[in-house]
Amino acid sequence: MILTLTLNPAVDISTTVDRLIPEQKLRCATPRYDAGGGGINVSKAIHRLGGSTLGLFPVGGPTGTLLEQLVAQQQIDYQTVPIAGWTRQSFVVSETGSQQQFRFGLPGPTWSNEEASQLLDTLQRFSRRVEYVVASGSLPPGLPADFFATLAQQAKKMGARLVLDTSGPPLQKAIYEGVFLLKPNVGELAALVGEEKLEGTEVEEAARAVVVGGGCEIMVVSLGPNGAVMMTKEMAKRCQRGLHMPAPTVKKQSTVGAGDSMVGGLVYALSQGQGYEDMLRLGVACGTAATMNPGTELFHLSDVQRLLSGMNCQPRLEPQHLLVAG
Repeated sequence: MILTLTLNPAVDISTTVDRLIPEQKLRCATPRYDAGGGGINVSKAIHRLGGSTLGLFPVGGPTGTLLEQLVAQQQIDYQTVPIAGWTRQSFVVSETGSQQQFRFGLPGPTWSNEEASQLLDTLQRFSRRVEYVVASGSLPPGLPADFFATLAQQAKKMGARLVLDTSGPPLQKAIYEGVFLLKPNVGELAALVGEEKLEGTEVEEAARAVVVGGGCEIMVVSLGPNGAVMMTKEMAKRCQRGLHMPAPTVKKQSTVGAGDSMVGGLVYALSQGQGYEDMLRLGVACGTAATMNPGTELFHLSDVQRLLSGMNCQPRLEPQHLLVAG
């Protein structure tokens, strides 16, 4: 089973306006509401590829009720952990004239120590049947920076592989415990290795350093429109170059959810027993396809299929998965 964990979920609201003008009342288009947050988005991505997950996330207040309804509409299996604070909201406003996008993320509710313990206890109950734990997104206020490190310890006890997509101090502390797969972007990787920025082959060498140091077994660094580069423990051991997967050229509408879509593609491929190269290819295709849609919408399966057909070696998606609606 794939279990996705979203510690700071949100009700994502997206709309459009002709132009953002300070101190004026702006007439917006009818808003779109989506269940948001890294792990929830990963669950949605895997579901669109034909896989299944169990999404674990906290809910609180009326916004928490709405979030749960939005997840249920996606026909995703889930379990919630009640918290006192209200589930947060985030919103995206796109200018129709300039095609610029403005993203506003509100802080999440502050967690208590008891709520954090309850979440870990709930996770432990799934210990006998979880193959992958996917933790994606930020930590809410109140949780310690070493929470993902604690999660890494618990995943090992459960015999599960931890896939982590986060940033900052929580990421830095997590690699001391070691995880199975990390998916930083270039900026997050630079901060992780103590550099202001990384360019060219420096990205690959930084990924190699983290893998050799035991921080993870696989690292996939997203390069935005340039695709992604992968470094594995075996590549590092044999002093091999990392594998670069260029992204297909598409017309970009929004980057919201692209990283989560990539993670969904990576984990789905792993769960189907695909090799690392096919895993990387599917991840890049999913991430790229997500940028083709406006607002907070993720990818359509038909776009993923079309992009894969133009890439070097198409991953082996089973026929029944190809029939799933996007």
